[in-house]
Amino acid sequence: MDLIAPLRTFAKVAEVGSFAAAADALDLSPQLVGKHIQALEQHLGVRLLTRTTRKQSLTDFGQAYLVRARVILEEVDGAEQLAEVARGRPMGRLRISAPVTFGVHALGPAVVAYMQDYPDVQVDLNLSNSLVNIVEEGYDLVFRTGDLADSGLVARRLGPYPLVLCAAPAYLASRPPIAHPSDLSRHECLGFAHSIIRTRWSFRDPDGSVLSVPVSSRFMVNQAEPLLTAAVGGLGLILQPYEMLAAALTRGELVEVLPTFVPVSTWINLVYPRDRQLTPKLRSFLDFCVARFSEQSMARR
Repeated sequence: MDLIAPLRTFAKVAEVGSFAAAADALDLSPQLVGKHIQALEQHLGVRLLTRTTRKQSLTDFGQAYLVRARVILEEVDGAEQLAEVARGRPMGRLRISAPVTFGVHALGPAVVAYMQDYPDVQVDLNLSNSLVNIVEEGYDLVFRTGDLADSGLVARRLGPYPLVLCAAPAYLASRPPIAHPSDLSRHECLGFAHSIIRTRWSFRDPDGSVLSVPVSSRFMVNQAEPLLTAAVGGLGLILQPYEMLAAALTRGELVEVLPTFVPVSTWINLVYPRDRQLTPKLRSFLDFCVARFSEQSMARR
């Protein structure tokens, strides 16, 4: 029995928690995912998963088997990487994770451009604001924003991710004027739950000094896109990446607020395991991202 495909399927089901989600991630039908799991269980003679109508959970044996299965899959991937190095050209599959807003508005278009340059590389891109475990979940590299804790991983700081403060014209017309960041205490500030800008917004004044002001949010969201809808609808001020807000600013749905006070930007970091071999596909993607997201290229035009 060929175990590699069933092992990959089992590991993915264990990671995402359902046959349907695993099917989407692996580009398989849910029926084929079920057949792979059934064939693996029949081969082993032991049940790996406890099934309910909505999700699958690991049995005790399944948890122990998953640890060994991941070791086997890592060895298989390592052997494939050796072949890729020998061939000398980028090819194979890259698994990447990134925050949602950055992934949608910046990384997504970049990945498309990269894949056009390197047609033999396949990319699995996971967008999540939760911190993934790059080693246990099998990612080749992840993007993270802000300051990083010392994790033993290799971290490459790319460039700043410029933020902009803006609001709908109707909101500004109906509220007290905003001449200084301290005026924000009298305004509705739309809150982003997964960020250091949840409760405080920081700006550089024209002299270069940093001002940090507390903000209150009646509307708090863990994904940034609903904040854009709320801001355009006149619900309050939004502080988010320029790339996300650029189209609404161009259309006049939003206008920039306090343009002489520059929001303190977060940084984009590219992180990968220290022991990960720099195969041609990984090296080519790293070099591509360094060029695409360098400080100069990320500066607002």
